[in-house]
Amino acid sequence: MSMDVGGKGVKSEINVTPLVDVVLVLLIIFMVITPMLQRGKPVVLPDAKHVSALKQGGDPILVSVTKDGKIWIDKEEVQKADLSQMLTIAMQMQPGAPVLVKGDRDVTYKTIREMIFEISKTHIMGVSLAASQIKDKEK
Repeated sequence: MSMDVGGKGVKSEINVTPLVDVVLVLLIIFMVITPMLQRGKPVVLPDAKHVSALKQGGDPILVSVTKDGKIWIDKEEVQKADLSQMLTIAMQMQPGAPVLVKGDRDVTYKTIREMIFEISKTHIMGVSLAASQIKDKEK
């Protein structure tokens, strides 16, 4: 029975394998979670050159109009006639929250105008329209 007394000693190298494992697990988690972070119904927003951020703080109440003309408050579909009532209920649950209207770029202006008219019945101040900003390629 011999013992290795004067061996190599302590290694001072970084073991990269656990680091890579942790990074890959985090990558997979973010890939799964990121699509769930989008609120409201997914719509293709119209393009605009100048887009400003919401001036009021807080989580906005999202009103979406999809390509087929259906109206959604967050992920709940509502009829046009019930929009003002449902929006009033949402405003009571989130007082002071801004209202953000997301309309698909293929929806007619008439549909958006009629929806904003229904929203105006609730006397909400400061309804914002969502748009995606055009990136300047000259910079």
